[in-house]
Amino acid sequence: MKAYGSSADPRSYAVWYSYVSGAQPLLNEAVKRLTTEHGTLSSASIDQLYETYIDGRRLTAEAERTGAGVITEIDQIMEMLEVALGSTMRYGASLQAISQDLSGPTVNRARVREIVSSLVVATRDVAANNRTLEARMRESRAEIETLRETLEAVRVESLTDPLTGIGNRKHFDEMLRKVVDHSTMQGHPVSLIVIDIDHFKRFNDLYGHLTGDQVLRLVAVTMRETVESGAMLARFGGEEFGVILTGGNGDSARLAAERIRTSVMGRELVKRSTGESLGRVTVSVGLASIRRGDTAVSLLERADHCMFLAKRSGRNRVVDDTMTGDLDDVA
Repeated sequence: MKAYGSSADPRSYAVWYSYVSGAQPLLNEAVKRLTTEHGTLSSASIDQLYETYIDGRRLTAEAERTGAGVITEIDQIMEMLEVALGSTMRYGASLQAISQDLSGPTVNRARVREIVSSLVVATRDVAANNRTLEARMRESRAEIETLRETLEAVRVESLTDPLTGIGNRKHFDEMLRKVVDHSTMQGHPVSLIVIDIDHFKRFNDLYGHLTGDQVLRLVAVTMRETVESGAMLARFGGEEFGVILTGGNGDSARLAAERIRTSVMGRELVKRSTGESLGRVTVSVGLASIRRGDTAVSLLERADHCMFLAKRSGRNRVVDDTMTGDLDDVA
């Protein structure tokens, strides 16, 4: 932990304990990737790893508990339906017996009164059973609706980055795969914007991780306010963000990327505790538009490559995949 600059908090211990134990290979791969790229494992990265690979178990447990509740409600409904079916069958048998009695040769007025009385009693029993069934069905419907809302809340939470409120890596990967597959079948345009905060480690080192978190939220808020409502926004790394755009061409995607860059740069970062101005945040942006034969992985790799070229060529700029040849030569 000391070698990689991780803070001594419970989440760090949990992540590194899981890493050393080897219990979650995907977490180990993520730790190796982050430490190779950045040389450290920041608090933001620790939080992301914890939420994705460790705290996700809580969401799984909640989903399992809620699913068990739904199964229990369904079992109870089936029992009620069996009771109602039995009551209906008995009522049908009573009606058949009454019909046979009424057609008999010895029916008199007194017998008719007896038959009608028994019919009234049987009808009342069926009506009472139906009312009980209806009331229980309404209760079950309300309970199932509550469980459905709980499951939906768990699903949304499992796809949301808790710090910024936008999509997490899991959601980003799922959506990118879906839109690329859809584009392959339908030929619709797709563009991917990858954003990395410039000198993010400096904010953490100079002002602390709380300020680093403030920077991450500032970028996420700016993205949400700048990009069209149909775009999918995500934080998929420590200080890396992604935007999936569908329906527009490369020019409109380039304009969206520039709007994000200039909007982030146009906001002054102020330390909340003191009101001190911490300067302005800038981002390096890579943009790639889908090509024939692309997969989600190849599209992401190309956008990521453009982002790294933006950093190497001076930061605070947008590089798209139509410019990479010239910039590769310069780099």
